[in-house]
Amino acid sequence: MAALTVNLSLSLGDFSLKVSETLKLDGVTALFGPSGSGKTTFLNILAGLEKRSVGTVSLGGETWQDTKRRIFVPPYSRRLGYVFQDNRLFPHLSVEANLLFSQKRSHYSARTTQPIKEEDVIKSLELTSLLHRSPESLSRGEQQRVAMGRALLNNPEVLLMDEPLSALDMGRKREIIPYIERLANDFCIPILYVTHNVEEVARLADTMALLANGRIAAIGDITEVLERTDLWPLTGRLEAGAILQATVGDTKNGMTSLSIADEILRIPAIEVIPGTRVRLRVQAKEVALAIQRPDNLSIRNTLTAHVLKIDLDETVFAELLLDVGGQHLRSRVTREAVEELMLHEGQQVFALIKSVAFEGRLLIN
Repeated sequence: MAALTVNLSLSLGDFSLKVSETLKLDGVTALFGPSGSGKTTFLNILAGLEKRSVGTVSLGGETWQDTKRRIFVPPYSRRLGYVFQDNRLFPHLSVEANLLFSQKRSHYSARTTQPIKEEDVIKSLELTSLLHRSPESLSRGEQQRVAMGRALLNNPEVLLMDEPLSALDMGRKREIIPYIERLANDFCIPILYVTHNVEEVARLADTMALLANGRIAAIGDITEVLERTDLWPLTGRLEAGAILQATVGDTKNGMTSLSIADEILRIPAIEVIPGTRVRLRVQAKEVALAIQRPDNLSIRNTLTAHVLKIDLDETVFAELLLDVGGQHLRSRVTREAVEELMLHEGQQVFALIKSVAFEGRLLIN
């Protein structure tokens, strides 16, 4: 675990960034927020690429910036790796030469753990067949894999990733995400991952820091942060939902069964070993409710639940927090439905979720 401590401010015209936090980086920490909230600016300050900020930045007790003491460690001396949106590979060098360039400038002598080996990176990111090719001949997904490898071979203490999937289509995103998951696991490097995509947060992150208007609005476990109704104006009401932990069961007729306590959830088939623990995000707008278990429905999933809380807002909708086998689920229905069904806290209900709601959705190992 790496402790990143920042106390800094930056004014750029009408925009100002002010952050005073200690982030305990372990696994993947998502820095989430809408466009223009200051995410990339914050990362550039950490990397030393934005020099106009005032204040202090330190990692693990090593000071990178202290304006009062006139300390400013240049980017190449900071123990970090940076994966940009546009990969920024050297076009005139082969893939292997790109990797070696980073390795020559690595911080392995300053690392507290064993240096990262080139062969391990090549194996983990499956780069062997790409080594003698030029970056321009690669797909965008392949380019990002090379960019991740180059950042790793810098032997960083923390890896910064600035929306590395933003330029990719859904197919390429699904291709790249497993590799990102491997980085933290295979190399024990904490990752600070910038995104404005809730699905990426749910798939990759353990912890979430919510940045809005240049300020940290919340930090915590992703489930807790995403469930906070007071933060929905920032996280997106239409994106509101919950993250469920489940165990993979068998696959039949193109459908995989997931067990959540005593409940079974069926989703389009996934290639995951039975018994594997996974998590998936269910959007509140995809959960319908019934007060009696319905029959003869095309909807494949009916989960027994209990109403924990009902939030009525100023719109025609209501948000319900449900308990399913000890886990939280959310449902977004109309106020009219709440009244007609006479829904109340403590009531047993049945949550209905279409299997197609999970088609193409990301599951987390």
